[in-house]
Amino acid sequence: MSTYTQICYHIVFSTKNRQPVLTPARREDLFRYIWGIINNHEGHLYRINGVEDHVHILCDLHPTVCLADLVKAIKTGSSKWIKENGVFPEFGHWQDGYGAFTQSPADKFVDEYRELLKRAGIEYDERYLL
Repeated sequence: MSTYTQICYHIVFSTKNRQPVLTPARREDLFRYIWGIINNHEGHLYRINGVEDHVHILCDLHPTVCLADLVKAIKTGSSKWIKENGVFPEFGHWQDGYGAFTQSPADKFVDEYRELLKRAGIEYDERYLL
């Protein structure tokens, strides 16, 4: 018997004491690095974004990967990468803990559809997307 899952997580974690150190200039590099960690754990990244003091990730996990283990890998791996490469000079650590919430697959697809419409410059009525 095969294993089938469809659990999409919205993961959020912040810098230590919510320090605004994730400057825009290198944020995309951080997001690519985190994508690599998720990919190496056989997860699928749907979206990643963030601001100066926190990161949002929308992904699913391989059935053999525990959520806590993935978040630990992301936080420790990205912290090491940031420090070794001097990406965000004021970065100290990620804050302990994280938030993780399940996300409906329908929500994920609506977000993707909304983004496609925006990229194409198409005006739409939000009432008809749901």
